[in-house]
Amino acid sequence: MSNPVNQSVYPIYAPIYDRLFGTVMKKARQRSVDLLSLQPGDHLLIPGIGTGLDLANISAGVQVTGTDISPAMLSEAKRKSYEGLKLMEMDAQTLQFPDSSFDAVLLNLILSVVPYGKKCMHDAWRVLRPGGRIAIFDKFLPDHSRLTFSRGLLGGLIRQLGTDPNRRFGEMAKIIPEAIIVIDESAMLHGQYRVILLEKPNISS
Repeated sequence: MSNPVNQSVYPIYAPIYDRLFGTVMKKARQRSVDLLSLQPGDHLLIPGIGTGLDLANISAGVQVTGTDISPAMLSEAKRKSYEGLKLMEMDAQTLQFPDSSFDAVLLNLILSVVPYGKKCMHDAWRVLRPGGRIAIFDKFLPDHSRLTFSRGLLGGLIRQLGTDPNRRFGEMAKIIPEAIIVIDESAMLHGQYRVILLEKPNISS
């Protein structure tokens, strides 16, 4: 289920990704990590870790596992310094982890990139333990807005660069109806980019 466009463009993006997007998205990335309220010893999963830009925002002592489908992106992430970091080549839509494996999941700029965002959301939710949290930073089409012809056309062009700006978070969230939406706020570009915090209810004993 890999995205052939991404497979072709990421070897090009990887060496320059941090310079292109590191500064402009730094504040929003920091916000999404902060919302997870990570503590030493917590197990954090970052599907689509890319070049590892989020690692600088994570406090010491967290057990971080990062996955990415692009070997070029993983090579860049390996250059980042974070003690105990585990990196694995893996599709974010089909995570090879048991259920309830992680205390928190960070989904930064991945739901708009994978071919099937709902599959990515579903699997992230599956591997999250009850009581855990998912933080999301990504671009979404507002749930109640109309997809205009011009935006649809522009979206088709942007998809050739490996990302889809016209996905609706509300549609993805339908597959996890039990999720508690704790925070949903504008992050950039007048709400085109959002930061969202989800919480998985604890199972009653």
